[in-house]
Amino acid sequence: MTKTYGEINDKIKNGNAVVLTAEEMIEYVEENGVKVAAEEVDVVTTGTFGPMCSSGAFLNFGHSDPPIKFEHLWLNEVHAYHGNAAVDCYIGVTRMADKRPFEYGGGNVLEDLVSGKPIRLRGISNTTDCYPLGEVDTHFTIDDLNQAILCNPRNSYQRYVCAVNSTEKTLYTYMGKLLPNFGNAHYAGSGCLNPLCNDPDYETIGMGTRIFLGGGVGYVIGAGTQHNPKNKFGTLFVKGDLKKMNAEYLRGVNYEKYGTSMFVGVGIPIPILNEDLARKTAVKDEDIVTEVVDYGIPRRDRPVLREITYKELKSGNIDLAGKKVKCSSMSSLHHARKIANELKHWIERGEFFLNPPAETLPISTDFKPMKQTSELRFVKDLMKEATICYEDCDIKIVAEMIIDKNVNHIVITNRDLILKGIVTSFDITKAIARDKDDLKEIITKKVITTTGNEPIEVAARKMKVNEISALPVIDDDNKVVGIISSEEII
Repeated sequence: MTKTYGEINDKIKNGNAVVLTAEEMIEYVEENGVKVAAEEVDVVTTGTFGPMCSSGAFLNFGHSDPPIKFEHLWLNEVHAYHGNAAVDCYIGVTRMADKRPFEYGGGNVLEDLVSGKPIRLRGISNTTDCYPLGEVDTHFTIDDLNQAILCNPRNSYQRYVCAVNSTEKTLYTYMGKLLPNFGNAHYAGSGCLNPLCNDPDYETIGMGTRIFLGGGVGYVIGAGTQHNPKNKFGTLFVKGDLKKMNAEYLRGVNYEKYGTSMFVGVGIPIPILNEDLARKTAVKDEDIVTEVVDYGIPRRDRPVLREITYKELKSGNIDLAGKKVKCSSMSSLHHARKIANELKHWIERGEFFLNPPAETLPISTDFKPMKQTSELRFVKDLMKEATICYEDCDIKIVAEMIIDKNVNHIVITNRDLILKGIVTSFDITKAIARDKDDLKEIITKKVITTTGNEPIEVAARKMKVNEISALPVIDDDNKVVGIISSEEII
């Protein structure tokens, strides 16, 4: 049996359309089968609510008197992009405030704007004959704007990886705080409620599809950036009228030592046009597979540790090589359910109708890495032979080595060259000043290290963040194979 959009919209208009959420559709198909579901169910609603970094809004302020053409402007001290007409701007959710970085950003501005709060606008201009005003400092609310258009280049990933951390230090990422030694795991997405998981071949989703967006009505513009359908990482480019949205479904967020973003609520109705769509919209969490990825390796292609289902992710614990690891979501399943249910009620009340896309999302797009024309250098290309001393050495011997070798760092190992610590010329100076003669008293045992295959940029950042000037280079067995200092990098 097949249906048309027109037939489904007639039923919506008459108030007799059968609408289920994606979770309800699972139960319905289990009890009645796909064929009956295709005949009886008209629409399945989906929902997702999570951090979506590639989001922002176009704003138009209207003209000042005398007129100004912005060169730079700030909203609540968050630098907005101006490269459009005189008083248009784009505010991105990941842009951080100049004076409060990591605490407040573009996502917080948009949440405040939608909440009706006054926003400070500060702007400067180069001035021209037709735009003579050089500076503006004022306040406005969303009602003062001519247009406020949420325009998000990449939202609603079809699925996303589960992030873990193999290193011995805490990592601060867009996937939240990842504890050392696989201390926790974070994932994103709503699984069986996810819009693109319920239409994985994009039969009903594409340019012009009407959707729930941020608490109001929005539209799919097309495929989002980094749309990668071949690996089931589809994305959406969406837009909507910010003035008709609400802060329950648009929430600014800041991640410790990483930056800012915004939680965005997206819900898409899937018309049950045939049995195939009825089957697809009954997808279960155990059918949706993603990968557990080690974010401890700061490279584009991070190690995949295992495949995992959303059922296991949602259980709260995952298994990693026999270790039970606590797992939590970066997304809100509670709000995803609310979105699916609210969209369902809109349709049942005849307030929301479905439309076919003018063009469906592409299903064979190639996903390319960045083309880098500069040479990528590795630690092994610049590292030097380490000056090594055993952990039972006399301090005087270490001091003499520093003078004779003209170095500032002595790497401490055992007889098998296994790293035990590091000593600097400053450590020796302190030891002499304080009458210490036991090397073990002054060794720094918690050593930040690198490997030969680590990019120079990664090693340089380790030095900067930890305020050190050298890193021992170790192999897979923790044996010292060299040292790299800030001098080599510079």
